[in-house]
Amino acid sequence: MSDPASSQTSTPGLMPAAFLGHGNPMNALADNRYTQAWHALGRAIPRPRAILVVSAHWYINATAVTAMPRPRTIHDFYGFPQPLFDVDYPAPGLPSFVEEVSDVVHPTWVGADVDSWGIDHGTWSVLMHAFPDADIPVMQLSINADKPFDYHLDLGARLAPLREQGVLIIGSGNVVHNLGGMTSTMPDGGFDWAERFDEQVKASMADQPTETAALDGHRDFRTAVPTPDHYIPLLYLAGLAGAAGRGADVLVDGYAYGSLSMTAYTLDLACPGAGDGTEPAAALPEGVPPDGSNI
Repeated sequence: MSDPASSQTSTPGLMPAAFLGHGNPMNALADNRYTQAWHALGRAIPRPRAILVVSAHWYINATAVTAMPRPRTIHDFYGFPQPLFDVDYPAPGLPSFVEEVSDVVHPTWVGADVDSWGIDHGTWSVLMHAFPDADIPVMQLSINADKPFDYHLDLGARLAPLREQGVLIIGSGNVVHNLGGMTSTMPDGGFDWAERFDEQVKASMADQPTETAALDGHRDFRTAVPTPDHYIPLLYLAGLAGAAGRGADVLVDGYAYGSLSMTAYTLDLACPGAGDGTEPAAALPEGVPPDGSNI
């Protein structure tokens, strides 16, 4: 974890930004070192006018923003206990916000999703802890699966003016996300390859954040990132950091089940002590196959 003394402090008039490693959906209901860090993040941030989340779980063949006044809470997973399906995160939407996004990222085309998506668990599982009142407008920006890493890095940089307009931008995924490699024997540990890749990402995000998009050449990338959906949200924070000319700070770090990194980052926000807890990430329920549960 970063030394709090070296962390960036909030810049007046500039909303911070973040990337959160959300892990499995049970973290939504848990109290552990990661959810405590998300809570600390929410308390440290000035109240946003709106929240824009790039979630790993809205991975489609287009770039779009949710544009409904009351986005539904999506339970996009399988096999988990009923209390998780009972969760409702009733944050309002902001239909006109898609125009703001379109303006700042022009000429990149952005569609308005008025009825197909909502707030998926990559978003609500972390916002439940960071902003439990669910009274701030929440929109999601889809991940365009047809585009390369550099597109997402550039799009993140183009979103930077929104930070000056009171918009909190959050990426939600996992730096290391290999569901097939998960093992119950390492509930709070990481394989060597997971730790090597995660540490390389930390170095890049601290010193040369835009280089994070070029780590597909790292020797452990294919094992750590077998599919790009959970890694790409980090590139939006990397793009924002590059646009600001600053590195990002680690909010909390650690591993779950060997092959998941729970590392989270902040840009222009100090949260001293946010990652000092000891409780591991939430356990998976018995009998839930991670590679078939959409976590």
